[in-house]
Amino acid sequence: MRHFLSLIDYTKDEILEILSLAQQIKDETKKREFKDYMPKKVLGMIFEKSSTRTRVSFETGIYQLGGIGLFLSSNDIQLGRGEPMSDTARVISRMVDMVMIRTFEQEKLEEFAKYSKVPVINGLTDKFHPVQLLADYLTIMEEGLDKDLVVAYIGDGNNMAHSWLNLASKLGFELRIATPKDYQVDSEVLKNALNEAKKSGAKISIGFDPNDAVKGSTVVTTDTWISMGQEDEKDKRVKDFAGYMVDEKMMNLAKENAIFLHCLPAYREYEVSTSVLEGNQSRIFEEAENRLHAQKAVMVWLDRKRDEK
Repeated sequence: MRHFLSLIDYTKDEILEILSLAQQIKDETKKREFKDYMPKKVLGMIFEKSSTRTRVSFETGIYQLGGIGLFLSSNDIQLGRGEPMSDTARVISRMVDMVMIRTFEQEKLEEFAKYSKVPVINGLTDKFHPVQLLADYLTIMEEGLDKDLVVAYIGDGNNMAHSWLNLASKLGFELRIATPKDYQVDSEVLKNALNEAKKSGAKISIGFDPNDAVKGSTVVTTDTWISMGQEDEKDKRVKDFAGYMVDEKMMNLAKENAIFLHCLPAYREYEVSTSVLEGNQSRIFEEAENRLHAQKAVMVWLDRKRDEK
């Protein structure tokens, strides 16, 4: 049984296979050719964290593949009343064909997958956001920037930074991360990525100066400084992240053909200036659309692997 919990669990060839499938499905979708890759299949969607892009993309995606999505918030199921994750997994996975979970702890996701009889997809945890990275890289490929790729990630050492580490270490491109000193990436995630980088040839650097990271890069990306559940830290975080906003001056340090990415929602004039977000180098809405196509590919790929003997 294959799950999609973290990119570190996948090989380079598998990641590229999913991305190739995403491009194929996107091309078909643009032509209004909706093939029933997953006829009458049911995707259970468990949301302990609310979302715009994750819900719309997965629910639309499974429908366009010929199946149906069931939206399950923690208020709708017994998880919200204290039922163990293992029990919920053993019940739901007997009734659906695939499960997507958007939750807080990675450990919860992994426990569900351990007891599930069907493939499980990580729709986001506090530690990783792998489906977003597939959408990001699909956008990069469409821009023709996947050759000699240099990604500069600026901001919080959070689930997005961790997922960039995983992707870079598998695909072998250069990744530069710049965070404030008290907001560095998880040491274990970094250790695993560096070990993988030895095999792939990826160049990974961790620092504190955002301008150094952006200089000569081909992709500049960031994320919100205040994630869900951190609202009470807003004033402190805004102060701590002073100098880390991606603005036009910072973008000018990147290569002329560089693009800007953001997983959204974006908080203008905090992690990114409005002028960059709305500027010619921004690809944030193409990136958001690619969540749909990348996630359709993940679902189809996992469904095929489940049927393989």
